[in-house]
Amino acid sequence: MSLQLICGVDEAGRGPLAGAVYAAAVILDPARPIPGINDSKKLSEKKRDQLAIEIKRHALAWAIASSSVEEIDEINILQASLLAMKRAVESLQQVPDMIQVDGLHCPRVSMPAEAIVQGDSKVQAIAAASILAKTARDAEMMQLHEIYPQYDFARHKGYPTTYHMECLILHGVSPVHRRSYAPIRKLLALDGRSLGQ
Repeated sequence: MSLQLICGVDEAGRGPLAGAVYAAAVILDPARPIPGINDSKKLSEKKRDQLAIEIKRHALAWAIASSSVEEIDEINILQASLLAMKRAVESLQQVPDMIQVDGLHCPRVSMPAEAIVQGDSKVQAIAAASILAKTARDAEMMQLHEIYPQYDFARHKGYPTTYHMECLILHGVSPVHRRSYAPIRKLLALDGRSLGQ
């Protein structure tokens, strides 16, 4: 019997106030293990970047996809995350027998899917997907930093840090901020009031 092709799936960027949400799908090669793979949150940025190169080089198949800020605002962050996961799985060059997803929810895909809570620390393929999703999103935030330097996205990657909130209060809401998120909605409402006077 041939070995089952298991695909790990994870997303990055549900918490930030700006930028797209990213997802990755990875089918690891059991014959070519990659030492050091772990949940992306437990790795340094340098280590993640190194591992992302290794994963892309040695995995049987991998794909990265995203959902835009507009999609997040339209269908909500959970649905946008699932949509990005679905896009990643459907972009794979090989069709897996099964997907294993980090968290509580599975995207709607044609193969069997299993959601695993804290899957990124239990399943290697999910951890690998978490690394690819995180490095792809960070790369996008670096690009957005070039376009909107006043928000210093390179520093906080869009997360709602005190410093990011200070930048927002100072410069207002940019086109890449998620308008459906409470802190952004609140700022827009305040702006609306001040404009209306």
